Amino acid sequence: MRAARLIKMVLLLQARSSMTAAELARELEVSERTITRDAQALSEAGVPVYADRGRTGGYRLVGGYRTRLTGLARTEAEALFLSGVPGALRDMGLDDAASAARLKVSAALVPSLKDASRTAAQRFHLDAPAWFAEPGTPELLPAIAEAVWDDRRITARYRREKAAEKAGGRAGEETDVERELEPYGLVLKAGVWYVCARVTEPGAFRVYRIDRFTSVDPGNERFGRDETFDLPGFWAEQAAGFARSLLRATVVVRLTEAGARWLPHTVDPLSAREALAEAGPPDAEGRVTLTLPVESYDVAYGQFLSLGPEAEVLEPAELRKRFFDAAARTAAYYDTEDYR
Repeated sequence: MRAARLIKMVLLLQARSSMTAAELARELEVSERTITRDAQALSEAGVPVYADRGRTGGYRLVGGYRTRLTGLARTEAEALFLSGVPGALRDMGLDDAASAARLKVSAALVPSLKDASRTAAQRFHLDAPAWFAEPGTPELLPAIAEAVWDDRRITARYRREKAAEKAGGRAGEETDVERELEPYGLVLKAGVWYVCARVTEPGAFRVYRIDRFTSVDPGNERFGRDETFDLPGFWAEQAAGFARSLLRATVVVRLTEAGARWLPHTVDPLSAREALAEAGPPDAEGRVTLTLPVESYDVAYGQFLSLGPEAEVLEPAELRKRFFDAAARTAAYYDTEDYR
């Protein structure tokens, strides 16, 4: 522990021209007295740590004691600091490792690039969670992340949702399933963590939502990684297929010009654009009729309800009846003398 702290202290002093005992104590989470002892130990080991006395004094390295990383352009140095997403690294339990890595890079950069970490942070910030969603870190994420880095097989139990009995129905019950997995990679999508893994039997690659895992046993067995596996490509293919697989029901809807314009912001954008492209010409009132795949009738009810009078559901009859009842209840709220 002390050796790691001493190395970090040297790197801090390489990255900055001078630091007070209080600043070092804050960075290293120790007392100022410990900083004094550590500086003495470094000096005795041959590291030229010099202490300036007085109110404006501090610790610094003398004699050009530093290792410089040369050959990097400013944009390349800034890209290095952008590659570590703080929130995601913290969730995976890699915050300390990332901090140490950034510090080492900072210490090794030539003076003209010392501000690369600051300038990168000023210009880019990743806010992964979706709007109006409370981000959460799955409890088992660090264990799965460690298995990913070590290419270690895991035995995992997770909650799997049973398929609904019919396309327009509500979600089914959940059941616990156990699998032997080879975790290849992690994906953070809109604040939700997923692991892309190969199932030991039958050897197929699948995607699992990590907050559905109930237990993870890493074991001691490592797996041979398929070096041809392309995580970004696999995720893109799976995400597109998953979005399509959710659309298990069909509705027929008539839209005003405004409704057609808002549709891609209300339902699956790709399906909306395809349905609009296949729709016939507008009728005499300027409305278009189209057939649209949806996740379920319950989901479609909420989606088209948000469009209000800009959408008229024609089929199926049961869903149209729900909108008729909703419209009647809504009209009753405003059926007053003020609006007649």
